[in-house]
Amino acid sequence: MRPWLWLLPALLLLGVFLVFPTLTTIGLSFQDKLSRNFVGLANYEYFFSTGSTLAALRNNVIWLVLLTVFTVGGGLLFATLFDRVRFESAAKSVIFLPLAISFVGAGVIWRFMFAYRPPNEPQTGTLNAVVTGLGFEPITWLQGSPLNTVLLIAVAAWIWTGFAMVILSAALKGISPELLEAARVDGANELQVFRRITFPLLLPTVAVVSTTMIITALKAFDIVYVMTNGSFDTQVIANQMYAELFRFNQPGRGSAVAVILLLLIVPVMIVNIRRFRAQEAIR
Repeated sequence: MRPWLWLLPALLLLGVFLVFPTLTTIGLSFQDKLSRNFVGLANYEYFFSTGSTLAALRNNVIWLVLLTVFTVGGGLLFATLFDRVRFESAAKSVIFLPLAISFVGAGVIWRFMFAYRPPNEPQTGTLNAVVTGLGFEPITWLQGSPLNTVLLIAVAAWIWTGFAMVILSAALKGISPELLEAARVDGANELQVFRRITFPLLLPTVAVVSTTMIITALKAFDIVYVMTNGSFDTQVIANQMYAELFRFNQPGRGSAVAVILLLLIVPVMIVNIRRFRAQEAIR
């Protein structure tokens, strides 16, 4: 039996569950609401000419920048602080724990944390209970833009920082202690050791984690859907796609949004794959 025949089951599954749906979605993106008539690029023109979709694109850019900065920065900070300390395992477990919670569950938890009620009513949200307990007026955390978008990103960062920390911590432990000790013997302080030796050696891993977070930011949906459902100017591309498909019954427009999202994600995935291959070649 030829070796490539062993790949047929996997190729069949990829064809049925990946290639076929992708081609179907691309085809639908060129059709009208009833998926009967060809409308050319009308659905794509709608995406780039409508305020709500452009706002979703803008919010995704904010997600991309802030989520990457928060998770990579926080992960690098925790990986460095907890490296080779007595309580390392326990501390890292606490930071990683949010990733074990479903994104929907995390969204529900934080929605209750940010819950708002009028000043003359008891506050059910933890943060507003603290705020009113200190004598201030309750804050509409999730209703004011751009604060609400930043808070949604902070929730996502709370979940994903543990992932970044684990990956960066593994790379950090791969750095030779003798190399760091030699720098200290030569008179370098801890900040100089980190800036001139540790961080440059971590750069390939930082790049991989960053591209992973970029993909995560582009695909953001669960937290936005659960906490605000895209209201109050928090819409993102994936949420806009869901709204067009299921709320407005516009499969053509929804498919066009899905294709645009795919086109945004694929280049980042290619960069990530190339980095993985480059690292494997070095090993």
